[in-house]
Amino acid sequence: MSQQRPILIAGGGIGGLAAALALAQQGLASIVLEKAPKLGEIGAGIQLGPNAFHVFDRLGIGEQARKMAVYIDSLLLMDAMADGEICRVPLGDDFRARFRNPYAVIHRGDLHGVFLRACEASPLVDLRTSSEVVDYAQDGATVTARLQGGDTAEGRALIGADGLWSNVRKRVVGDGAPRVSGHTTYRSVIPTELMPEELRWNAATLWAGPKCHIVHYPLSGWKVFNLVVTYHNDAPEPVAGKPVSNAEVLQGFTHICDRAQSIIRHGKDWKLWVLCDRDPVETWQDGRTVLLGDAAHPMMQYFAQGACMAMEDGMVLADAIAAHDDIEAALAAYVAARTLRTARVQLQSRAIGDHIYHPAGAHAELRNAIMRAKSPTEWFDTLEWLYGGAHNSAGETIHTQRAVEAV
Repeated sequence: MSQQRPILIAGGGIGGLAAALALAQQGLASIVLEKAPKLGEIGAGIQLGPNAFHVFDRLGIGEQARKMAVYIDSLLLMDAMADGEICRVPLGDDFRARFRNPYAVIHRGDLHGVFLRACEASPLVDLRTSSEVVDYAQDGATVTARLQGGDTAEGRALIGADGLWSNVRKRVVGDGAPRVSGHTTYRSVIPTELMPEELRWNAATLWAGPKCHIVHYPLSGWKVFNLVVTYHNDAPEPVAGKPVSNAEVLQGFTHICDRAQSIIRHGKDWKLWVLCDRDPVETWQDGRTVLLGDAAHPMMQYFAQGACMAMEDGMVLADAIAAHDDIEAALAAYVAARTLRTARVQLQSRAIGDHIYHPAGAHAELRNAIMRAKSPTEWFDTLEWLYGGAHNSAGETIHTQRAVEAV
């Protein structure tokens, strides 16, 4: 296998590096083509379900990832109007025994760094910056990636892991701009001592209110708290990383309880994003070219699974390529294994926003009654399909190369 042309990967984010590392484990060389002048990740905290740790262990970085993570005690849902607990999902021994791995939170940059160091240590991964893939051509035997500025790179396949605004997707799917959700998210990271002491909970906490919610949890060894607040304000256009004042953030949260509002008042250096996603599609493949992560299935943040799905993609794709002599058949097997699972996460992420994060009145009371009635075991049963592992289109767990061969 090492004698074959490398596999090209457009995008050096978490998904692209996960794919490169997974390919290297199979003895397959890759070239990662990243448009930025330096490899790194913006953003702050992300949540990692047990399915993420399944991937870490498969890729040989489980120990390193675990050292970076903060292990929270529960997923906690609070009523932002009544200032009371709705429910919590305990993440202790019973949870770990059920799903064979923990639930944790981590700084996105720390997680990216784990993947980056592993890729840098592999002789099979060639990392290239300032190399944006703007188009591609294929002749039945190779793919040529055309880069911004006129350079090219040649490989036997191209993986489009270039995110929400993917240039590769423009050719593979051609479905135009992403869907603007109208939900505006504001992000801040503050030193732990600035977080109100009575709210320094070891939990991924969600305060749910009418057309708004607040999320907070500790990061980086409890040195900081990640704050993410979202307001469904019907924002009409995409925005990414725009600095805003505390006063502007508070405008969408004046109707919720004082304790929840106090979290926003303690935030610093807020930045704004207007959330976008896309409808699920089955067309991820064009010959020797295929999509991965947000380029294939961008989703709302409400299931906290965007990075997890991208990492699963990379693992399953590498297994499929290793299991098939024909590259196009391998890519087709990968697509078949991933489309229904990721479509379910995309659509349920939207539904969670509508029915858990943002309802009001009787709708919110119904949410509270249903969610309070669930026991921990019932919550675990509800989450089994998601956290049990990487799955194929039939919902069966994929752990071995043999399973991919059978797709």
